[in-house]
Amino acid sequence: MKNQTFTPIPEEIIVKSLEEIKFSEHGLIPAIAQQHDTGEVLMMAWMNADAVRETLATGRVCYWSRSRQSLWRKGETSGQIQTLNSFRYDCDRDTLLLKVDQKGVACHTGRRNCFFNEITPDGIKILHDVEVDPDSLYSDK
Repeated sequence: MKNQTFTPIPEEIIVKSLEEIKFSEHGLIPAIAQQHDTGEVLMMAWMNADAVRETLATGRVCYWSRSRQSLWRKGETSGQIQTLNSFRYDCDRDTLLLKVDQKGVACHTGRRNCFFNEITPDGIKILHDVEVDPDSLYSDK
């Protein structure tokens, strides 16, 4: 499936959407990123209102970094960019699902996705190999 062209969301719809979404007492909401064409679950991160606003306005996914206490524009230092295809929230309005086009790897470990550990009756199994050396992804390491 070919990547769709992103159409920026008008400001009045962004404002209404922010009123609908239930942020936690810390002003955050979990956001699950899923590859739009394959359904592969890539990662989970956090968003605040500013990250939601920027993502909807630009189509380039932006999260909130709890460790840095700042906006985290996915791919800003690593080049592993997520482009938004669809922005959804669940029935309780407390979890987001971002259908994205992931350029490169999504995980900071250099794997395609963050869900590479599987617990089995035989122990923990690693499902995905490292595709990109994590030290090469980030300039601050």
